[in-house]
Amino acid sequence: MARDEQQLEDLYTGPIDLAAVGAADGEEPDPETPEITYDEQRYPARPRRLRPRDHLRGSSVRRIRTDPRTANGTNPSYVEWLVRQAMLKDADVLARQLSGQPTMWRNAYARPDARRAIATSDVWFTAYPISFITRPGQSFLAALGDEELWAAFERVGITAIHTGPVKRAGGIDGWRETPSVDGHFDRISTQIDPAFGAEDEFRALCDVADSHGGSIIDDIVPGHTGKGADFRLAEMGFKDYPGIYHMIEIPPEDWSFLPDVPEGADSVNLDPATEHELAQHGYIIGALQRVIFYTPGVKETNWSATAPVTGPDGVTRRWVYLHYFKQGQPSINWLDPTFAGMRLVIGDALHSLGELGTSALRLDANGFLGVEKSAEGLPAWSEGHPLSHAANHIIAGMVRKVGGFTFQELNLTIEDIRDTGAVGADLSYDFIGRPGYHHALATGQTEFLRLALTTSLRLGVQPVQLVHGMQNHDELTYELVHWATRHGDDHFTFRGREISGGQLAEEVRADLTESLTGAADYNRIFTQNGIACTTTSLIAATRGIARLDDITEEDLPAIRDAHLLLCAYNAWQPGVFALSGWDLTGMLTVPVDQVADLVATGDTRWIERGAHDLLDVDPKATRSAAGMPRGRALHGALPAQLDDSASFASRLAEILRLRRDHGIATASQVDIPEVAHAGMLVLVHRLDNGDAHADAPMQVTVLNFSREPTEGTVRSEQLVPGSDVVDAASGNEIGHVDDLRSFSVSLPAYGAMFLLLQPPEAVVEPPTAE
Repeated sequence: MARDEQQLEDLYTGPIDLAAVGAADGEEPDPETPEITYDEQRYPARPRRLRPRDHLRGSSVRRIRTDPRTANGTNPSYVEWLVRQAMLKDADVLARQLSGQPTMWRNAYARPDARRAIATSDVWFTAYPISFITRPGQSFLAALGDEELWAAFERVGITAIHTGPVKRAGGIDGWRETPSVDGHFDRISTQIDPAFGAEDEFRALCDVADSHGGSIIDDIVPGHTGKGADFRLAEMGFKDYPGIYHMIEIPPEDWSFLPDVPEGADSVNLDPATEHELAQHGYIIGALQRVIFYTPGVKETNWSATAPVTGPDGVTRRWVYLHYFKQGQPSINWLDPTFAGMRLVIGDALHSLGELGTSALRLDANGFLGVEKSAEGLPAWSEGHPLSHAANHIIAGMVRKVGGFTFQELNLTIEDIRDTGAVGADLSYDFIGRPGYHHALATGQTEFLRLALTTSLRLGVQPVQLVHGMQNHDELTYELVHWATRHGDDHFTFRGREISGGQLAEEVRADLTESLTGAADYNRIFTQNGIACTTTSLIAATRGIARLDDITEEDLPAIRDAHLLLCAYNAWQPGVFALSGWDLTGMLTVPVDQVADLVATGDTRWIERGAHDLLDVDPKATRSAAGMPRGRALHGALPAQLDDSASFASRLAEILRLRRDHGIATASQVDIPEVAHAGMLVLVHRLDNGDAHADAPMQVTVLNFSREPTEGTVRSEQLVPGSDVVDAASGNEIGHVDDLRSFSVSLPAYGAMFLLLQPPEAVVEPPTAE
């Protein structure tokens, strides 16, 4: 074994000497006696003020005697323990293993390719580890690799599992790990969290998926980490670690600007006045464009100050650090001279793809990777920044380079989704149509949904680029960023009048809030972001049900029909279709008093994350292994559903069969025509697999979002007169396209139709006599 490799091996298997850590990183051990500096050799005649500044050079590691139980930078054993767990250290080792290997040059990587990604898997199950009820003693990952589960998924038509975050998350306080503050999206390690299983179980899951023609999708979080080993080493000023984060060391003479950190806490959020004062003194760039998760007294700005922290050099420091999200999620700095943040994220991605065997990665919160000071008096530029585009290009390019693909969860404007996706992720989560279809169901009117969809097409985002999701772990997002921010002053026609984008967003939010939380006591507003609810609790609210206990057997058919309508909307258009265990079982929200400790800080989303048992493997379980209370499931477990042809899962399987048989996932959307009936939506597609020159058949999706049966006319310039209109589900011909390029349809309440157009046969002229 080479010397450097042996040193790295020793770093992971034996006691760590801090000087040896530096040597393993390519640095010489710190000298015990002063030597002539590089500056004095290289710049002997330069005035000292023009030489590289001293504070840009790292300080030396000093040996300090300390109690071995001490959990701070004065204890070499503690620092060594942190280094062993650090993601940055893992990333460096992984990178060296792959660098220079031929596998790094076998795949095209420059441009996103949505259809290539969809060909890998186009119907996803989005899991949420802490809500998954398993067999007694079975881990979450082993449960996902259960042959019975994959057999059920095959019958439904599911081809991939997005595992959700399963690596260790949360933080480190002294020698003790602290729990996640955001559903394991505050990652602190490349290791699988033992609460969810082991790496071998993850690899076995990938093998089982492959044997069923499926694949596994993992997560990386390029925007932030938790407060794990990397952050604790950064607070100590240790080596490259401060370069991972947007963190600024405040000199002791200006600690008076900083608020005191309460007893038992490690940091405190800055109020707007302190944020402004620190910006005026040149330490930070001040307020950003918005404060995500804004909560008075909890999070009023995107900046927090640490308590005093002592490093291995004996220096005690206080820092101010950026966090777009919660205080326990320090933001990664993608343009630090060490590029430590980039190295950490790429290493995490390579671990999932190369070590675990996943085929794709979700990029969480990847629209917030660049931040820059703006003109005086304006908030800092933090959304739609070119650095975000560049960083996403690097991440997605690296993933494509090793044969995978990525999708992004980017809740910004349509232009931002378009521009980031132009070079970055292969697919984007559908924040464009998702609030629109919820609004359509809540109001029985599709006008806003059609406006969102036509705007997306006009601005260059095709639905084939999107992951059309049902419920996931997040709230029903109604920020409507596209309308409320960049286009807040633009004018749009809505409900027969001209209003601004800002007014449009307010009106849609008001409709959703009133419909979903006005009378219903089981859905909750989540900060300024949206509404915490499940799909079935959303439907119940739109039907005027005030309490979940009021839902009777007589209510179930209508709720099931509305749920299938929403599935058809998402599945019968190009792109990926994704749904969760909460959807498959028809889960309702859990009573807030059952998750009181989790919602105490204002995160009401926990009510929508009830535990569910897909296979009915533990009927007596009242909680998941992670402690989430079991919710009420209106549809039931999959085995019973698949034995009942009228069940939600069986009818969903038919929706997905039509999707699969006719290749709608990779089709091209060519029109979203106006409709005469307020509750109707029509989507017109060419089943061309993206080839605009192909002689491809036409398909029309017709949906009724109202609670009443409806009749209407479908009209589009894309329809060929004389074509037969065939209901693909029944095979019956229901009409013909007339000379006005239209035909009539009739739909039941919450009805959905998948129609194929068969053009008239060409008339063969008889040969002319000579």
